[in-house]
Amino acid sequence: MTHKLPPLPYALSALEPHIEAHSLSVHHGKHHAAYVEALNLALEGAPEQLQGRPAHWLLLNLDQVPENIRDTVRNNAGGHLNHSTFWQSMSPGAGVEVNGALGNAIDHAFGSMAKFKSDFEEAGTKVFGSGWVWLVKSPNGDDTLRILTTTGHDNPITQGFYPLLVNDVWEHAYYLQYENRRAEYLKGWWSVANWKEAGRRLARAGYQADLPSKGDAEELLVASKKSGDSAVARPSLVR
Repeated sequence: MTHKLPPLPYALSALEPHIEAHSLSVHHGKHHAAYVEALNLALEGAPEQLQGRPAHWLLLNLDQVPENIRDTVRNNAGGHLNHSTFWQSMSPGAGVEVNGALGNAIDHAFGSMAKFKSDFEEAGTKVFGSGWVWLVKSPNGDDTLRILTTTGHDNPITQGFYPLLVNDVWEHAYYLQYENRRAEYLKGWWSVANWKEAGRRLARAGYQADLPSKGDAEELLVASKKSGDSAVARPSLVR
């Protein structure tokens, strides 16, 4: 299996004005593409059991990856998976009212949608350097929703969390348009947040909501009780 750059599920200009077409083009066509290219290069000549494995499998089974390429695979498989999830976490014309199972779960966990958004923005602002801010379902049968952050390209699935929504706070995600104004980027992101996809993921995670439909991003809807490789940093739990 050769890892491939997934096409964006919308036109480059579809997320304007919050994310300009040029910024999105560079982010997807250069940064994400570079992770895919580096991952494929690292896997050339790797053991047969690693061939044909999707990015999430590689992250959950880093102990099976040869030590000499393990960090490279971890970083680039993470970059590939995280960005693939990020594109699905956005949609043009989003920002609609959130209700149903997802709205109820957010209210239960955070008190209100307004409080959740405030906490999510604050968590993203506080990420030191490069990383991600996530809305996740807790592992081990715990239905609680939580906000957590990861550094670099670490992904919450390595600790059993189930991603519902993610925002990229690496500088390359916003710097061409917002320069150093990360907080402004985070606050405006709700206008493109894909609540329909978050609700679909929540239903897949076991909530009583509309049944999820199959799609190209199906492999991203994964969760595991595996604790992950010891080299993987634990996500920072915000709430």
